[in-house]
Amino acid sequence: MTSHTAPRRTVLFAAAALTTGCGSDHGGEGGTRTSAPAVTEAPPTATAAPSGGAPLARTSQIPVGGGLVFPKEKVVVTQPSAGRFKAFSAICTHRGCTVDKVADGTIDCPCHGSKYRVADGSVAAGPAPRALPAEQIIVSEETITLA
Repeated sequence: MTSHTAPRRTVLFAAAALTTGCGSDHGGEGGTRTSAPAVTEAPPTATAAPSGGAPLARTSQIPVGGGLVFPKEKVVVTQPSAGRFKAFSAICTHRGCTVDKVADGTIDCPCHGSKYRVADGSVAAGPAPRALPAEQIIVSEETITLA
């Protein structure tokens, strides 16, 4: 009798792929700008990408202590302190929803209330089990681009 079981890694990968697509897309084109408590749309940028990636925003659009959520790109860009920019996945590590705002120093998920710190993506409030994964961006002069 032979058993045709998939390796654990394959099963876990398949499960992760299935749950990643289950998120909610709260928002449209561009990013959702939030610095406590207002929510506005970031204007599109016309700046050319310095290294072939898609330009996301101008540095002046990212508030210090806040950030912008880019639902289409599934990324959130923050500026924890003046001139220091970070990027994280916009997909909540709890159930795969898309985070929808950055307010009061946290990146917030609308589905179950998870909150992540703008400085490092770590969990500030659950039920999220782990930090938001870091994403690669390039900050060149006044343009922020996906790497």
